[in-house]
Amino acid sequence: MAKLFSKELKRKLLVWIVPPLVYALIKLLFFTCKKKFYLQNNGSATPSIYVLWHGEILMAAAAYKYYTNRTEADTIVSNHFDGELVARLMQLFGGGTIRGSSSKGGASVLRQALKSLQKGRDVAMTPDGPRGPRHTVADGAAALAMMKKVPIIAMSCRPTSSWKMKSWDQFCIPKPFCTIEFYFADPFYVHELTLEDAKALIQKRLLEHSV
Repeated sequence: MAKLFSKELKRKLLVWIVPPLVYALIKLLFFTCKKKFYLQNNGSATPSIYVLWHGEILMAAAAYKYYTNRTEADTIVSNHFDGELVARLMQLFGGGTIRGSSSKGGASVLRQALKSLQKGRDVAMTPDGPRGPRHTVADGAAALAMMKKVPIIAMSCRPTSSWKMKSWDQFCIPKPFCTIEFYFADPFYVHELTLEDAKALIQKRLLEHSV
């Protein structure tokens, strides 16, 4: 019992300490790094599904806010402990979260995501998260876009200099004072495609500017 309590207490402390530190790091990097945004058609006027690879999520909230000039997004994060850290971080950015996985017990997650879109909010998700394999696309984003007939916007983050963690997603941390290139693909629809073709298109759009 004491060991269990110790583990729970440790996790509570991490949830309290880590997200604010990461939030400060993101704000510092976004301020100190030179930023280049590549986009043609800004689709932020329409509730959309934003997708990006799991390894590129560190700067995503700051880039989304810059692109849309708002924070009305609900991010799908896992029920694992690392998902709790992400959920707290998204709250600091002013966004919401949908807890769960679009591939495991996905019906509930999809229902919540549909409600978010109906309320005029965007939904953000990592098609290869939360456990990979890297740069693969699960059903969630495609299925949601097909059901609601909303556009998908693929995001990519490419720093000119970075640290890459030895994790399954090769998590990327931009180095201070580098240049970060943010790519926002033109909004695209998949509701007239098969599920497999929709997933293939999402993967193609995301791989266009990934490293």
